[in-house]
Amino acid sequence: MIQTIQEACMKMASLSIYKGILNRTVPKAFFRLLQAGSRCHGIEYGDAQTEFLQAWGDFFAVLCERGFSSQFALCLTQTALFDENAFSLAAAGKSETIPDTMKRAVERDLQIILELSQLSPSFFLRESGLEEFHLDLPEWEIGAPAELFQGEDLLHNLWEYYRCNGCGMYARYRAFIWRDKRILPVAYPDPQRLCELKGYDAPRAQAIENTVAFLKGLPANNCLLYGDRGTGKSSTVKALLNEYYTQGLRVIEMPKEYLMDFPYLVDQIAGIPMKFIIFIDDLSFSQQDGTYAALKSVLQGGLASKPANALIYATSNRRHLLRENFADRNGDDLHRNDTIQECLSLADRFGLAINFMLPDKAHFLEIVGQLARQRGIEDHLPELELGAEQWAMVHGGRSPRVAQQYISHAEAIIRQGKPLT
Repeated sequence: MIQTIQEACMKMASLSIYKGILNRTVPKAFFRLLQAGSRCHGIEYGDAQTEFLQAWGDFFAVLCERGFSSQFALCLTQTALFDENAFSLAAAGKSETIPDTMKRAVERDLQIILELSQLSPSFFLRESGLEEFHLDLPEWEIGAPAELFQGEDLLHNLWEYYRCNGCGMYARYRAFIWRDKRILPVAYPDPQRLCELKGYDAPRAQAIENTVAFLKGLPANNCLLYGDRGTGKSSTVKALLNEYYTQGLRVIEMPKEYLMDFPYLVDQIAGIPMKFIIFIDDLSFSQQDGTYAALKSVLQGGLASKPANALIYATSNRRHLLRENFADRNGDDLHRNDTIQECLSLADRFGLAINFMLPDKAHFLEIVGQLARQRGIEDHLPELELGAEQWAMVHGGRSPRVAQQYISHAEAIIRQGKPLT
């Protein structure tokens, strides 16, 4: 066990495989506290003591900001679970073995992190020599470390964790968005599940089959989900993520206006041992849209094509993606057929095109009934069917989205004991 603050400071500074945790907010503030404490000598107040007290306040503040003021050990050990390093990448990539030298370094780092997580406020006060001042400083509680750090074989525990969950931010998060040439995590992704989506079993099964093949390392296609608004195209992609993220699936949403950045995104995920769906929502182009050529190049033939661990899933209300007008077909192009073919060529580069059409009345009411049974209000089905038809007339026609909105509205009324009208 660590005996002095100088020893703790040197051990934390000497982390190798897990040195990346020093860049994380809480470990970084903790390391600064150790450094400041190691410079305190005796009880005479001076600049070193001021620096130490400032570091104490900063460290306690970031613990509180992240909700770990009573669980410091959990906070510090969790940083190892989400660290991207040579060991976690090897495990996530399903490597069979690693060098013994790396094993020893990992075991040493993990032991140091565990020991550091047990350092209490009283240890710091005693070692800094400020115990005599009775400053009544705010104190954190140690609590228990992460569950994986409580077992016998830390290296084995973390190896298995990375194999199942991936590494780095891809272990902590499942959904991401591309912005400012960076992949940013989405802390609270849409919780939509496949079992909650009603209707469209046949088209949705095509997307599921393609995704499962992709996760198994089998040939799979880029996918275009097209059709009428409110039919569950985007919800299908979100539900696929929530269904299969435990099998290594991650989704990165790429807004259409950033398609020119595709080579930068590719560079950042090509070496990550996870499977990525690059999700482009509500896709359509005008003839003058420069991003049209960028996506066309990505789908087939460009130098910066997608890596083997990524597929592109796009949704659109248009089958052929490119907005056409009568001038495109009749007047402004010497080679009218070439213009029409250009309109068709982009959609054809998606290997899989899945159509989601608005339901007819029978299918719409079937969706309403399935949602009612899911919510436990099927006893009111006759009134719900009548109300759903009236709701659809006012809210833009029949669609799964409209059915979902109506059932939510109706359920709120029923739960309050009010009659449906």
